[in-house]
Amino acid sequence: MLQAARAWLNQDPDPETQAQLRTLINAVEDGDTVALSNLHSRFDTRLAFGTAGLRGEISAGPNRMNRVLVSQAAAGLATYLRRRAAPGVTPSVVIGYDGRKNSHVFATDTAAIMAGAGVRAILLPRLLPTPVLAFAVRHLDASCGVMVTASHNPPNDNGYKVYLGGVNSGAQIVSPDDKAISDEILRVAADEHVPHLPRGSYETAEEDVVLAYIAATASLAHTPRAQVNAVYTAMHGVGWDTTRRVLEKAGFDLPTLVDAQIAPDAAFPTVAFPNPEEPGAMDLAYETAREVGAELIIANDPDADRLAVAIPDLSSATGYRRLSGNEVGAILGWRAAALAASPDLDAVPTADTGALACSIVSSPALHAVADAYGLRFTETLTGFKWVSRVPNLIYGFEEALGYLVNPETVRDKDGISAAVALLSLVSDLKSEGTTLAGYLDRFSEKFGHYASGQISVRVSELSTIALVMTRLRESPPTHVGRIRVDEIDDFRWGFGDLPPSDVLRIRLTDGSRVMVRPSGTEPKLKVYIDTRSKVGTLVERRAAAQAALDELDRGMRALIA
Repeated sequence: MLQAARAWLNQDPDPETQAQLRTLINAVEDGDTVALSNLHSRFDTRLAFGTAGLRGEISAGPNRMNRVLVSQAAAGLATYLRRRAAPGVTPSVVIGYDGRKNSHVFATDTAAIMAGAGVRAILLPRLLPTPVLAFAVRHLDASCGVMVTASHNPPNDNGYKVYLGGVNSGAQIVSPDDKAISDEILRVAADEHVPHLPRGSYETAEEDVVLAYIAATASLAHTPRAQVNAVYTAMHGVGWDTTRRVLEKAGFDLPTLVDAQIAPDAAFPTVAFPNPEEPGAMDLAYETAREVGAELIIANDPDADRLAVAIPDLSSATGYRRLSGNEVGAILGWRAAALAASPDLDAVPTADTGALACSIVSSPALHAVADAYGLRFTETLTGFKWVSRVPNLIYGFEEALGYLVNPETVRDKDGISAAVALLSLVSDLKSEGTTLAGYLDRFSEKFGHYASGQISVRVSELSTIALVMTRLRESPPTHVGRIRVDEIDDFRWGFGDLPPSDVLRIRLTDGSRVMVRPSGTEPKLKVYIDTRSKVGTLVERRAAAQAALDELDRGMRALIA
């Protein structure tokens, strides 16, 4: 263990992680058992490169995010790109970074190593949102894109997302590319010494790429029919500057800002967890909205690929209610369907029909919309790497606040373009004398009322999650609470057209659905519950769907305890 730690230390160019590791090595040599345990957690395993790239705490060792790990990843990815390039073609990579700790240095390390390995490397001109990087891969016709971000993870985390150009159209990697890249990274880690990796000169992109993203995103909106009194927070991330320029070009009045959260700040000082879904994260936005009597709150997460929305609600202690990702996903899907639908609403969807898509853990409400407008509906595994690849996609979403409203421009979730689409919708509704709350009611009256809930259990040992999944498979429940199970779909070996995934889908006799899966990015077991009611008045539909949701929530908590 000490030999591995010293070898790592000899490669590390970062004074901070050098000092950290040297202190640990000295403590272990002095017999400190706590330090030894700490060293084991860093060196017994390695952050695995997968379809989500890399993500973890910034610290020393192969099981953490640091300059050694990122350098090895860059060198391995460069080898992969060279090997898959056509003869005589120089592969290219465009690299973006957000405002998190070490994002800029990880990005410049990547650019220099890529260039040294014979890949044309282009660094975006400054810290920018993830959607701009996803756009740039297609706009610059790059072979690959790398975004240095940990999105909405804790402050001391960072990550490394990879997109592929060409036939992948700028979407995130999927299998088998992840395995091929991972193999090259592991080869570099085994055979190469990071200080000896060749470095080269890289390009810095002109502002033109940002202006092109702004123009394409602003074009999603028509001239506002009514201006909206909105509040915006960037959650200490990089969203505001780009969002501001998009809104100005689209003709919207600028929102009132949550000033304390508007500038990028890697410490995220006003939130315990920089995720709009977490309790307390939007408290300052609610406070600002009350001060100005806002009709709408829009929030991006730190890299601006997600969008949170809140509307006035007198029954709430804050005066506002954050809509769930499923609610926003359904109403943006309705808007997209209405704009794109065939004049013949009775048309039978075909392979060439425009498609609505969402992940398997997202609300079935989008399926009802697709059916009503003669559009295809497709379910995918979790992640926009799958949603974005649906043929003839016109709109896709994921319940975790991710929306893709402009698949011809960006092949990833985009919190800025989603904000433009939502503001356009609210503007239209206001001109008609109604609100987003009223639109949600109209949705429930037209398609049925859908309710959703989620249980998230954080664990200290990942083996705990495996044990729960095994128990559910070996002793499948006949009831969840008092509601009888109809059937259970196991995605472990694949299901239908979907590839294998560690997911269970429990179908109930009342039409409700429960999904159980381990989180792909955090040590959590996640349970997604969806109920619906299409009978009776709006009030009766809401009550029935909520009663089923409450029953299934109690039942699932008992089953996974």
